[in-house]
Amino acid sequence: MIANYHSHTTRCHHATGTQREYIERAIQAGFQIWGFSDHTPYPFPGEYVSTFRMLPADLESYVEETLRLKVEYQGQIEIHLGLEAEYYPDLFEGLLRLCEGYPIEYMILGQHALKNEYDGLFSGRETAEEATLKLYCDQVSEGIATGKFLYVAHPDLINYVGPEAIYEKHIRRLLRAMKEHHVPGEINFLGLMEGRNYPNPRFWKLAGEEGIDVIFGADAHHTEHVFVPGVEERAKRLAEENHLHVLEKLPL
Repeated sequence: MIANYHSHTTRCHHATGTQREYIERAIQAGFQIWGFSDHTPYPFPGEYVSTFRMLPADLESYVEETLRLKVEYQGQIEIHLGLEAEYYPDLFEGLLRLCEGYPIEYMILGQHALKNEYDGLFSGRETAEEATLKLYCDQVSEGIATGKFLYVAHPDLINYVGPEAIYEKHIRRLLRAMKEHHVPGEINFLGLMEGRNYPNPRFWKLAGEEGIDVIFGADAHHTEHVFVPGVEERAKRLAEENHLHVLEKLPL
């Protein structure tokens, strides 16, 4: 693994370690490319405050520190400035306006909540409701169609436990939207490390059948997540078992 585009900073309120520490560990682990993609601020209405993302006031310091490290470590490792964002239909244009004027190089789509977050459910909450699965697939597909996202982070986050035929019907729609727009999906290392409901083998079986490109993502929230022995091998096995084409790096 030479490139990772998915890592966080303390600004999201649930990660630890300095950005410099992430970079130093990435260099030691042999990475050539490291992207920071902290949870984007969102201009929510009213008094709602999200608990798992940076605040709009933090965006400037995030940009400044990442760009400073990018210059400092030039020649040792390629550093990129990104954001991980949900597609919230009522708020997305406001997010784009918030980011105007900043040299954001990419966004990855991580749909942690449905609707607009303050009025929806967490996507990883176990559900047997077809309507929830359908909404997730619709919303991610709409986000992909904006053309604003480099790839879909943990696209198998949705934790549907209902009938297999219903799961397949909607997930295939999502996978075909990814393929149509040439947007890869991420095999998420944090999910592998922590035994989460993702990576979901049935999702990646369908992804292999649909011919989806994949990228590996560390989803690093702590410096020890930068490189964990054995995790990449598990991800490779999952890709090989499902005949998935793994991309080493992505054009920004």
